[in-house]
Amino acid sequence: MKTTSPLASLFGKSPFRPMQEHMRIVERCVLELPPAFEALRRNDMDEVRARRDAVSALEHEADELKNRIRSGLPATFLMPVGRSDLLDLLTTQDAIAGAAQDAVNTAGLGKLRVPSAMDGQIMPFVERVVEAVTRCRTAIDTLDELVETGFRGREANAVLEIVVEIDAIESDTDRRGMELVRTLVDQEAELGAVAIMFWYHLIRSLGTIADEAENVGDRLRLLLAR
Repeated sequence: MKTTSPLASLFGKSPFRPMQEHMRIVERCVLELPPAFEALRRNDMDEVRARRDAVSALEHEADELKNRIRSGLPATFLMPVGRSDLLDLLTTQDAIAGAAQDAVNTAGLGKLRVPSAMDGQIMPFVERVVEAVTRCRTAIDTLDELVETGFRGREANAVLEIVVEIDAIESDTDRRGMELVRTLVDQEAELGAVAIMFWYHLIRSLGTIADEAENVGDRLRLLLAR
């Protein structure tokens, strides 16, 4: 009589499939941010909170899958990469979802309004942050192919090109974030200290998403270098 182990049901034929599924859930978290911030621009707090709740549910889903991967991956499981490398990559992916939740939680507090001076800056910033994560998901989606090619060849080169793109996007988000902070400081008299504090935290949380996306790329680069 056939039996199906919990490990087999989780990992199937590839140890990377759960990692890929986790990254897709993380991307879904981040894809909630543009509509959340569009709603914030319209001062539609009901929609902002609805998006916040969606991110919270997705972050919880990602967290549960992360824990299942961690508990279901024994030290003796044979893989083409080290167990610790895989778990480091997983932790970094998960940090993206955490930063997205932090950002949308701050946006949903009901104490923020988008100043007119920032109106043309905030959405391009958010969209570049999302782009960094989407490129990460594209790279992680190639893990199966990388395994088949021994992390070498055309597939590896394609992933390295994506990693370089992520680095460039993260640098651009740094620049855009600093521009937003400068605009924010100029609005201090209009906004007041409390709003300035919340906006600064929000901008930093969005920047952290791009930072963690870059970290995912860095870990992929290390895998390809071994």
